Amino acid sequence: MTDPLPLAQALIRCRSVTPADDGALAVLEAALAPLGFACQRVDFGTTPNLYARRGTGGPHLMFAGHTDVVPPGQGHWTTDPFGAEVRGGVLYGRGATDMKGGVAAFVAAIAAVLERRPALPGSLSLLITGDEEGPALDGTVKVLGWLKDRGEIPDCCLVGEPTSKVELGDTIKVGRRGSLNAAITVHGTQGHAAYPQRADNPVHRLVRVLHALTAEPLDQGTRFFEPTSLQVTSVDVGNPATNVIPGSATARLNIRFNELHTEASLTARIKAVLAAEAPRHDLSIECSGESFLTSPGPFVDALVRAVRAECGREPSLDTGGGTSDARFVAKHCPVAELGAVGATMHKADECTPVDELRALSRLYARVIEEVLG
Repeated sequence: MTDPLPLAQALIRCRSVTPADDGALAVLEAALAPLGFACQRVDFGTTPNLYARRGTGGPHLMFAGHTDVVPPGQGHWTTDPFGAEVRGGVLYGRGATDMKGGVAAFVAAIAAVLERRPALPGSLSLLITGDEEGPALDGTVKVLGWLKDRGEIPDCCLVGEPTSKVELGDTIKVGRRGSLNAAITVHGTQGHAAYPQRADNPVHRLVRVLHALTAEPLDQGTRFFEPTSLQVTSVDVGNPATNVIPGSATARLNIRFNELHTEASLTARIKAVLAAEAPRHDLSIECSGESFLTSPGPFVDALVRAVRAECGREPSLDTGGGTSDARFVAKHCPVAELGAVGATMHKADECTPVDELRALSRLYARVIEEVLG
């Protein structure tokens, strides 16, 4: 049980492409129960989730992760994506890094710590969802609400996403940028291109809107965050005619924002520009998560000490990349992400060296000892 490889292989062999589970959570539950974990399936709708806890006292360290994976895709795999083959000391398979390998490493770490310290103080738990790679509507966020109602919110949480860039432990993610999508439709008056005075060209108005939104940077970045990025992702008119001024024009934006902004402040900015340049418009906003930051403190310091001791390097504290389920946990307790090297995640021939998988398990064991004392 202290070797993460067999469990990682068993999990990879479950074809748990979102939203399918294919037995992955049952495999995990079978590994946790002998370690003294009380396991509960907490499914919402069609989303499979597992919550497992050992101990009742504090401090309470939670490991959060997922067993669902993205599809293998059309890329050229040199091995079965769900075969979990070890070749040349490397484990291949969908989820090897993102993040069935991380889930297996945490279970093996717990087994190793309990072997040395059967009376480990505090509590350990796992919140594992089957819907991180999908809509994420009925996964981690719903289970956290369920835990809050039960009074079981942890003191701190480690998310096992593959955060390392080049070498194991070189990066700890202590926050993530927020992500906001906006769809803007500017309405005008359709007309003949030869008689522009009889029309109101919405494309011209939309261009002015986009220029106003992109002409100046939103900020210069902060200590832990890079500058906010506003990107125009599409401009659509749907006009096949060359001599017709269209009646409407649509653009879509994606904004990755730091802690200087919120969904409300960015929405207000967009609305102000639209009011000035395009009074007739439709606007829809979808924010998948606000930015968050776990400032250096006891939990982050414990992770840094663990990396120093186990990996012999000083980790950088980073907030880059996309979103993760850590955005949901951040509303309840300090959270950080620390995991494998993510160079092959979501790619064909996703893989992780077996030695690195075992090193990750040792690192997680060190984290447990640092946090639970």
